[in-house]
Amino acid sequence: MTVPKPAVGYLAATVAALIFGTNGVVIKLLMDGTGLDGFQVTFFRVLGGAFLMGFVLFLRDRRALAITRKQILPIVTMGVFGLATLQATYAQAVFMLPVGIALLLEYTAVLFVALIARFFFKEAIKARIWIAIAAVLIGLATVAEIWNSTLNVEGVLWALGASASLTTYFVLGEHQTGRLHPMAVGFWTMSVATVFWAALSGWWRVDPSVLATAIPFSADPAGVIGPAWVLLAFVIVLGTFTTFALGLWSISILKATRSGIVATSEVLFAFLAAWLILGETLNTVQLIGAGVVLVGVVLAQSAREGRAVEADLALDTSSIPTQKVDR
Repeated sequence: MTVPKPAVGYLAATVAALIFGTNGVVIKLLMDGTGLDGFQVTFFRVLGGAFLMGFVLFLRDRRALAITRKQILPIVTMGVFGLATLQATYAQAVFMLPVGIALLLEYTAVLFVALIARFFFKEAIKARIWIAIAAVLIGLATVAEIWNSTLNVEGVLWALGASASLTTYFVLGEHQTGRLHPMAVGFWTMSVATVFWAALSGWWRVDPSVLATAIPFSADPAGVIGPAWVLLAFVIVLGTFTTFALGLWSISILKATRSGIVATSEVLFAFLAAWLILGETLNTVQLIGAGVVLVGVVLAQSAREGRAVEADLALDTSSIPTQKVDR
């Protein structure tokens, strides 16, 4: 087979980042317009995502859906403590915080993964990690304007919870044994997350008619208005399934580290989408702080480059932490 050129991988990763950056804005509009909470939105999202992934695999390679007994515990753990909690905490965070800031806080997971690799798994991490730590801490303090903070404290805690969940997902995926098709991992972990939130989200209290309610698609009172189900469809089809598929494709071409660095552009796209659609803005000092955080995240990601490339060569495209999960 012909191996796609790196430019194709970069394009796929960038498009995935663009959609995901916009996805947080769409979730916020959906929750504002319907009264759905983050847990209910997450249930519908993982249910739809699991269905689409399972359907695609069933048509293309149903054998990939098979898992062994040894893979059950890692999949269940990732599904509950990684994916299920990740998407719910992120949804709650974007409801209470500016979308870009919520995603910025979540992306500190890259830094935590590098630190865990260094201190718990004794990996050789490049010295730039310490520069990354300083950059992230200084940048976050600037974005939050801790000297005069107006950020919602509960929202910050939800965003940090999303960071912890993403860290958990990455670490568990990276160190689990066995080979499994990445999309099959997505199907099974989303299926686990669906069962988890089916019991806890309160989805049964949602009046189906709310999805037919006409809600604004932007913060502009004179802007486009449409049924809520359109936004939910966006979250499921584009914000979950498509970003996941594009992310996997880019990883198969670029490998984990380069694809992950491109993925940090999600934060920039989130700020842009929030500005264009919701009218959310940051002042000059906060924008500088956001840039410093992104520099820190990229440095932290590249500090593990040797380990990431080695893992990619050994496991091909089955390395789970390289997935795009939507947060």
